[in-house]
Amino acid sequence: MQISYNKLFKLLIDKGMKKTDLAKEAKLTPATLAKLSKHENVSMDTLIRICDCLDCTFDDVVGIIK
Repeated sequence: MQISYNKLFKLLIDKGMKKTDLAKEAKLTPATLAKLSKHENVSMDTLIRICDCLDCTFDDVVGIIK
């Protein structure tokens, strides 16, 4: 199984935000943005900050690909 952040990127589009806007508001490093773009694992703390920033749930930003 693989993690997908496509839901996150769609949510950003729906909210009219850029990845750089999210990075600034959620205090994400460029390395973390790169991991998200490559659908690599990021920490739970990072996902919580993203969810807090976007006022959404974990399920709104992460998907599982079988």
